Amino acid sequence: MGRPWNRRAWPAELIARLLRISDNGGVLRDLGAMLTKLTIRNFKRFDDVAIDLGKSVVFIGPNNSGKTTALQALALWEIGLGAWRAKRGGKTSSVPAQRPGVAVNRRDLISVPVPAANLLWRDLHTRNIRRVDNRITTANVRIEVVVDGITADKPWSCGLEFDYSNEEAFFCRPCRQQGYEEAPIRQVTFSEIPEAAIALKVAYLPPMSGLTDREHLKQAGEIDFLIGQGRTAEVLRNLCYRVFQAQNDAGKNSGNAWKDLVDLIQKLFGIELLQPKYIAERGEITMQYKEKGSRLDISSAGRGLQQTLLLLAHLYANPKTVLLLDEPDAHLEVLRQRQTYQLLTDVAEQQGSQIIAASHSEVVLGEAAGTGKVIAFVGRPHTMSDRPSQIMKSLTDVGWDLYYQAKEKGWILFLEGATDLAILRTFADQLKHPAASHLERPFVHYVSTNLPSKARDIFFGLKEAKPNLCGLAIFDHLEAPLQTGGPLVELAWRRRELENYFCRRDVLLAYARGSTPGDLFSNAGQVTREKAMEEAITEVAGALEKLGKLSPWSADIKATDEFLDPLFRNYFRKLNLPLSFRKADYYKLAALLPKEEIDREIVAKLDEIVRVAERAKPSK
Repeated sequence: MGRPWNRRAWPAELIARLLRISDNGGVLRDLGAMLTKLTIRNFKRFDDVAIDLGKSVVFIGPNNSGKTTALQALALWEIGLGAWRAKRGGKTSSVPAQRPGVAVNRRDLISVPVPAANLLWRDLHTRNIRRVDNRITTANVRIEVVVDGITADKPWSCGLEFDYSNEEAFFCRPCRQQGYEEAPIRQVTFSEIPEAAIALKVAYLPPMSGLTDREHLKQAGEIDFLIGQGRTAEVLRNLCYRVFQAQNDAGKNSGNAWKDLVDLIQKLFGIELLQPKYIAERGEITMQYKEKGSRLDISSAGRGLQQTLLLLAHLYANPKTVLLLDEPDAHLEVLRQRQTYQLLTDVAEQQGSQIIAASHSEVVLGEAAGTGKVIAFVGRPHTMSDRPSQIMKSLTDVGWDLYYQAKEKGWILFLEGATDLAILRTFADQLKHPAASHLERPFVHYVSTNLPSKARDIFFGLKEAKPNLCGLAIFDHLEAPLQTGGPLVELAWRRRELENYFCRRDVLLAYARGSTPGDLFSNAGQVTREKAMEEAITEVAGALEKLGKLSPWSADIKATDEFLDPLFRNYFRKLNLPLSFRKADYYKLAALLPKEEIDREIVAKLDEIVRVAERAKPSK
């Protein structure tokens, strides 16, 4: 495999070719057109939102927050613009007085596939019905997508509106000018379509969906259709073949695109990408690579390599294009995510393209925050990376991923580790406590050092960006006093740690009686599980006493490290079984504690979780 991405380590010739460095050291940019703003109304989950764009943009946010919807709105705009351009032969941008719209069939929505056209409308609401003077009137609800951009240093704006017709089709036309929103079609004055918008190219790319073992030669339109349907597994070799062929076509002036692609894949993955070949007899494209002297089919490569190759081939096959990338970090491990984002932005700049990507990756988020524009899809989409400098510094220190979680939830819970969360959930479920719902998907951050200062630094760093953030920190036992009266509620367990509240002989014996290792393994012998647990408890407790340590039932012993860990090692050894119950499983012991014997301190902490969570003000 290749070394991690490091621009300084690359050969000067490759860097110059990649970034197109001029003789005077400046980067030669030919960005063509760049989109600067996207406004969406009544489309899918959006009512009326405006999203700032830039040369390199990353949409970040949780699942189902609207990132892909925003990309699809741009794709819908491009499809509508293409239908408009086709109807008028691409020769004029003016709007005719008669029949200003063009019909679009839902089957043409290759980048926005839907089984029925009304699924494009927010809440499926395609018509307004009103009663005026005892008469019922209807009016269409229009989807509007307005795109602002810059071409050759000249700003432009192009808006399209979409009118529902039936499940199979809708009409697309330029947006109405101000003041004509409610007027009948024949009386409306429409905005013009700028020539710069007509010349714009937009290309959508979903994540890699694997790779077929065979791939037939496809035309450009079919490739775009399959990509729009998410069938990237069927087009990777075709994209590479297009890049390879374009390099040999002087008329397209594509320079050294194939050589650059081969060099980059070699640098990143340590393999030699071989030229794709068209087998005319079978109408098939084959493609191989060399690794350690062996020739392998590209289908043998790992998913991360295939994903990176798909992204790069797509970029090189679509120069001077607005590239809509849905989860470009899919299938990539953490180091590759950073490499790939840096690489995509560099190649896009070289190609004169603009990248608008949707991602879940914390790594991509952190990288984009320093070099591009980040749009957080938490509540209403908003720009994260244009914050005042003190907020930018604060978010850089604590993590941009924590910021959008804070916006989404409105409160943060600090715990010692993931086992504490699992234990609290277990107790809340047993007690049927209202905290159970708040602990299902909390914004939780683990402070394994048990230092209150660490939790405070993160909390108040996030509070710079979200002033109404509230929080709760629950620490293991501390001798030093905690702060009180602030927006971060600080509590500590009276016992050494949370596991001490169910570290009891009866709980451990109940586990032994209820566990079923003997059902899975035949070598448990005649030793009963309960007897093995009794013996293990006696032996480990005796060892602690000999060493002058605390009793295993003491409130001050570190129950996990000093007693439970050695206890279960001893228990499973007596059963001649591999250790299969570790700290991550100890929350299951909490479920064996009788409900009426759960310490009131547990209940008090759950009550506080409810109080803090109910004060939270998530972004809407």
